[in-house]
Amino acid sequence: MPFDSCRELGCRVALVANCSAWWLGDWLVYGEEAYDDRYEQAIADTELGYQTLRNYAWVARKLPMSRRRDTLSFGHHAEVAALPNEEQDAWLARAEQLSWSSNKLRRALRAAKVANRRASGDETSAHTRALKIDVPSERHDRWQSAAQQTNCSVADWIIATLDRAASEELNT
Repeated sequence: MPFDSCRELGCRVALVANCSAWWLGDWLVYGEEAYDDRYEQAIADTELGYQTLRNYAWVARKLPMSRRRDTLSFGHHAEVAALPNEEQDAWLARAEQLSWSSNKLRRALRAAKVANRRASGDETSAHTRALKIDVPSERHDRWQSAAQQTNCSVADWIIATLDRAASEELNT
């Protein structure tokens, strides 16, 4: 099979996979009121786990069809599902306009959460420590560019990035 054909096939499979998460979520939401024991039957019918199906239904419920963005994946929508509707729409619009992956959207959301905590004073001076590091200007400029892409300060971006790295390191 030529590369272009193989690539096109992969794109179609990915589209079906993305749509199937929505289809299953909508199916479960519909069945919620109409049928008893929907998850148990769905698990048996789909061979998917309870938590996976619950997540599909939760995201579908939080983002009805009228508010979904065709250009973004189910994963993008799952990232913002816990937010109020207005914030969901704003973050999805930003992700769409800036062509963010769902991972990039997740990082931006985390960085914004850190910035909001700091701005609201949740991190008081009694619980914070100053850290001074000297880095080459090229590295600082690269970090600043990354922070600007997620609409946060360099300090907030660094904190979010280090928190993510620490979590990954400690979980391994």
